[in-house]
Amino acid sequence: MAQLAIDDRPDGQRIIALTGRLDATTLPALWQPARDAVARAPAGPIVVDAAGIEYCDGAGVALFVDLLRSPRGASVEVRNLQPASAVLLRQFDPQVFDHDLDPELPRGRVLEEIGRAAATTWRDVRTQVEFIGETAAAMAYAATHPRSVRWKEVWHICERVGVDALPIVALISFLMGMILAFQSAVPMKRFGAEIFVADLIGLAMLRELGPLLTAILLAGRSGAAFAAEIGTMRVNQEVDALTTMGLDPVRFLVTPRIIAAVLMTPLLTLFADLVGMVGGAVTMTSFSIPFVTFLKEVDGAVNLDDFLAGFVKSFVFAVLVAGIGCLRGLQTRAGASAVGESATRAVVSGIILLVVIDGVFALIYFLLDV
Repeated sequence: MAQLAIDDRPDGQRIIALTGRLDATTLPALWQPARDAVARAPAGPIVVDAAGIEYCDGAGVALFVDLLRSPRGASVEVRNLQPASAVLLRQFDPQVFDHDLDPELPRGRVLEEIGRAAATTWRDVRTQVEFIGETAAAMAYAATHPRSVRWKEVWHICERVGVDALPIVALISFLMGMILAFQSAVPMKRFGAEIFVADLIGLAMLRELGPLLTAILLAGRSGAAFAAEIGTMRVNQEVDALTTMGLDPVRFLVTPRIIAAVLMTPLLTLFADLVGMVGGAVTMTSFSIPFVTFLKEVDGAVNLDDFLAGFVKSFVFAVLVAGIGCLRGLQTRAGASAVGESATRAVVSGIILLVVIDGVFALIYFLLDV
């Protein structure tokens, strides 16, 4: 146990003697009395006598630092501390703790903040363009030199990107098909046109919702995972080690992930299309439309162009999401929160670019009359 004794000398000096063990288990009962002993001391100097301390760990050193940074800290002196603990105590400057060690940067003028944000955005766009070029070169090299690809790693990533995503893709697609069918069937029932809900479900799932939902789920699952994995490697200097050994990080880390995403995303899109239409068919059975009738209506409403319009998107979305996730991971900086920030940026950037590219596809399909 730790104990505290106070001795007030005739010359106004107060001796605070600490004895026993100073660790995390004994300090809670001793901390406040020690602070009160310093705060209520006479005007003379205060000496904290540590000669009777048997053991002192980091918690005990924290107590001494707290006593030294008290309002009476200028007149507090710690004596007879064990050499090992004294060395640890000298590493801390009690006066530093009175100031904010990580102050918030002062905000500039509005135009200055706008200019800084524009410059940051421009640098990010330029970095993305450079990364697209590096990735294209790495993919071209992989296409011409298949033996250079780590196929074992590719199949492992395919399992995580594709097979492990089947449950969440099935759930979201099934619910989306049910919700879309129900929300459209209720108003169309007024006109006796419930059967045309099948046309809506088929076209919406094949052309738009199937590939887009799959890509968004890919961004939330795999894009964030890619950013976190590569970001952790960046923080641990493993990426620098690859560069030191003469290995290109883009070819070594990014290429397998993009190949796996390109292989799995179209398959997941097909799965999402089928499950979404099943969800719509299940809902329409409550509106007296049999399952077979629903499927025949879908078969008559959609054609190969509608299927290819959404299927082609899945390849572009796969490259986009995997590439953004890997890029954010390679951009990870040092710090405890750096990996989390990279994963967040990967998801946000991926979803924004998915919507933008989907709009570009819509414009192209309109101009091509697809």
